[in-house]
Amino acid sequence: METINPIIASLNEPFVAGISEDVLPVSNRLWKLEGGAIYFCLRGKARIAIDLKEYDIVPNTQAILLPGTIIKINDSSPDFAVSFFDFQKELLVETAARFEPSFFRFLKENPCYNLSEENTETVKILMRATTAIYADRENRFRNQIVKNYFQCFLWDIYDKCYRYFGENRIVGGNRQDEIFKKFIALAHEWCTSEREVSFYADKLCISTNYLTTVCRNVADKPAKQIIDLLAILEIKVLLQLPELSVQEIADRLAFPDQSYLGRYFKRYEGISPKEYRKRITAGNTE
Repeated sequence: METINPIIASLNEPFVAGISEDVLPVSNRLWKLEGGAIYFCLRGKARIAIDLKEYDIVPNTQAILLPGTIIKINDSSPDFAVSFFDFQKELLVETAARFEPSFFRFLKENPCYNLSEENTETVKILMRATTAIYADRENRFRNQIVKNYFQCFLWDIYDKCYRYFGENRIVGGNRQDEIFKKFIALAHEWCTSEREVSFYADKLCISTNYLTTVCRNVADKPAKQIIDLLAILEIKVLLQLPELSVQEIADRLAFPDQSYLGRYFKRYEGISPKEYRKRITAGNTE
């Protein structure tokens, strides 16, 4: 059986599907997904960080990772294996039109859940089907078929989320929950260039004070801290690319200069970007 790594699989085509049985080559470093992915754990276990949260992945865990997600495999058992379906962002846009935005905001903040054994057959069938159509490169209708499969994936995920989490968790139980979900979606999108609370408050048509109050009430963190933690995660991803200088990273993330980026990073991490990069080179990313 061919083994493909789901994290670094090439997305020069609309989708990639298969089974991964060896994640050690990509463990203990951050990866930012250009496209998205659906994973289903077949066996073994792993501890995986997705954006700012850690999850235990065990058999029958399903993970839905949207484009731009930052993932890190912190630990895995020798027998860890997953089925996966990786997709380009454009494929998601084409197939997601019938789903409300609140559903995808919910998935961004709740990417993992464990399925009961009796509720796994659909995802298993879809994983086998997408793997088969990926391998069948002579099929003239390959891309059209996978779009249908992908929509089936999304409807099944939609159903499972409503069963496991309930409607209030997905659409927001009250106004503050809904504002917070919208803020988090905006922060994921804009934290690489916009790090002031006022930018997000303006987008949401509320005051900065009210946005901070909402974040404290819902997440027990001020809005500024949430923005900064997401920005630090983006910096860490770029620091793992040796071809980029710290100045180039500062330019890419709209910092005034390298010194400002250094102070910003050290305030949260306690070390400079260059020191963090040295730790990466030495194999220590903690």
